[in-house]
Amino acid sequence: MPRRTATLLASTLTLIALLCVGLLMRVPYAEMSPGPTVNTLGEHDGAPVLQISGHRTYPAGGHLNMTTVRVTSADYSMNLVEAVAGWLAHDQKVVEHDTLYPQGQTAEQADQENAEEFTQSQDSAKVAALKELGIPVGSQVIVSTVVKDAPSEGKLHAGEVIKAVDGTPVKAAGDVATLVTKHQPGQKVVFTVVPKGAKGDATKDVTITTGTSDDDGKRRAIVGIQAGVGHTLPFTIDIKLADVGGPSAGLMFALGIVDKLTPGDLTGGKFVAGTGTIDDDGKVGPIGGIDMKTIGARSKGAEYFLTPADNCAEAAQDTPSGLTLVKVGTIGDAMDALKDIRAGKTADLPSCSAS
Repeated sequence: MPRRTATLLASTLTLIALLCVGLLMRVPYAEMSPGPTVNTLGEHDGAPVLQISGHRTYPAGGHLNMTTVRVTSADYSMNLVEAVAGWLAHDQKVVEHDTLYPQGQTAEQADQENAEEFTQSQDSAKVAALKELGIPVGSQVIVSTVVKDAPSEGKLHAGEVIKAVDGTPVKAAGDVATLVTKHQPGQKVVFTVVPKGAKGDATKDVTITTGTSDDDGKRRAIVGIQAGVGHTLPFTIDIKLADVGGPSAGLMFALGIVDKLTPGDLTGGKFVAGTGTIDDDGKVGPIGGIDMKTIGARSKGAEYFLTPADNCAEAAQDTPSGLTLVKVGTIGDAMDALKDIRAGKTADLPSCSAS
């Protein structure tokens, strides 16, 4: 066999062997890539994303697109070849597995957490939008979650309104723990609640024998629930979007709701995308995967991208050509930016810088 042929054969076999090793070798990384981007003003799977009844709505043109990121599952282990390919690709990002799924989180646990965050983001988006429009929103203390195997399991249920504890009216979520911990472990506590789906203010009393917690080194009484704040809206707002998790669509949902409830187009017919969590008061918070979201938005035709202030520096490091980043810290900031976009005053838009 000629020397040159032998060398080529040996090199080929070595390359094949290395490739096989790379395919078999698992590495502790996860991959992120641009996910779907959905217009909150439009339809998804044949149905409007935002469905409002009990209040006048208006046609809304243009785009107010929420953006997403695809990630490998918590239970999936990347191989070395996939990791290297991800590092080399511009539209993919490889990160340590634990940054996405801390403390050995399973796929089921991650899905549950994302679903809970998505539901909360929808609720906050509705509240923030109505507050921005000056529409009154009621609030009440509710049972947010019931801990498995806790004293209240089977007695209290998520979504029930907590009116009083031991006859003392509950006005804030923190009141519940304060009133429960006045007891000693093993004593009985009486919750006055409105069952979920009950008509009017029909209440019932639920007696629970308290358990014990010594997480802080001190024994204290617990019932095993998380109290939170629920809101009562003056009309119905439904967000129909499945297979999306996490809290990062909050801002775009809120803007979509405002657009549907007001005459004219917030965007002036422009293609605006964005991201950001939102709280009940309209404050916009940071999210993960901002660079993947800007790539995904621009690939669908977005011209402007509403960017949480805390993500601005990261987003500005690699902004897709043709996409203008707009810095926002509140829903009010976003409304002001959309006004400038409608008017063509792009020089007035608050921009993001890499520093």
